[in-house]
Amino acid sequence: MKYKIAIILIGFLSFFWVSFSAPNNDYVEIVQVAGANDTINYHFVANEQLYEEGWDKLAQPNFWRILIGMGNDSALLNIGSTRQIITKIAVSDWKKLGEQQQDNLRDSVRNYYFLPSDERIYLTTGKKAFYDFKRIMPSIGKGIQVFNENGVDPFYAQAILLIESPNKLQKSSVGAYGSFQIMRRVAINMGLKVNKYVDERKDFDKSAWAAAKLIRTICIPELNKILDERCIEYNSSDTWYRLLVLHVYHAGAGNVKHAIAAINPTVGNMELITQLWQTEAAGFRNASQNYSQLALATMLELDRIIYNDCDYISCFLLVKN
Repeated sequence: MKYKIAIILIGFLSFFWVSFSAPNNDYVEIVQVAGANDTINYHFVANEQLYEEGWDKLAQPNFWRILIGMGNDSALLNIGSTRQIITKIAVSDWKKLGEQQQDNLRDSVRNYYFLPSDERIYLTTGKKAFYDFKRIMPSIGKGIQVFNENGVDPFYAQAILLIESPNKLQKSSVGAYGSFQIMRRVAINMGLKVNKYVDERKDFDKSAWAAAKLIRTICIPELNKILDERCIEYNSSDTWYRLLVLHVYHAGAGNVKHAIAAINPTVGNMELITQLWQTEAAGFRNASQNYSQLALATMLELDRIIYNDCDYISCFLLVKN
């Protein structure tokens, strides 16, 4: 079913007037949407910068976008470092091959593409069952508000929520919990109560507050130290910088520092991020590499939903606190 998209002219013109009269770093562009049968307005951080800089053309986020639309009964055989897709296969058919045939198939891929023997060939299953974006969309506006009230770029609220909690509230294999997937010890250090009687990570507002505090007091300062030590210039609104902050949020500053040291960059840009996707160091490994890939993929998917399934769209600028 196709949906009509109507631009609210007043909001649209207001956005352009303010954007030309104020520094970009003082404001964040917000997209406001509503459906024909929904009187509630939903708010999202605009993602135009991703398209202007070409992040939507990269193979890695587009790989995840395909998986987000696939059921968990199907999978993609792919090259780990580049996320090049070799073939799509039913999970049941893959299991029928047995370990030896699976290994032989991986070896044949390495030989065909002249890859080193240690290149990982992954079978990655579909993620559609987890990424229920329409369920999480109403919460994004709440996250944006909490982050902005705490002086943190709302981009991070949207990105983390899209990655971590589209389906349901659940605890990760390493113990992270809540809409912002905060570890127990980190949550306590940020001021939340987590004990055998109560877990405040379950409370959306408190979890958002703790995540914002973590980014403001630890992730951003620690990343700035890493970049300053290497004399790498940065702007807090640069996409590559924002993605690095997300990596620190997920993997920890120490692991990100080791990964950046392995790359030894002299400038901050898209290439730094794409190199990070192929770098392992200390605890920075496959899941860490995937984090910003998923951030990009989920934000691009959010845009697809907004501009295909929403009837009314307007824009305004939110003043950063």
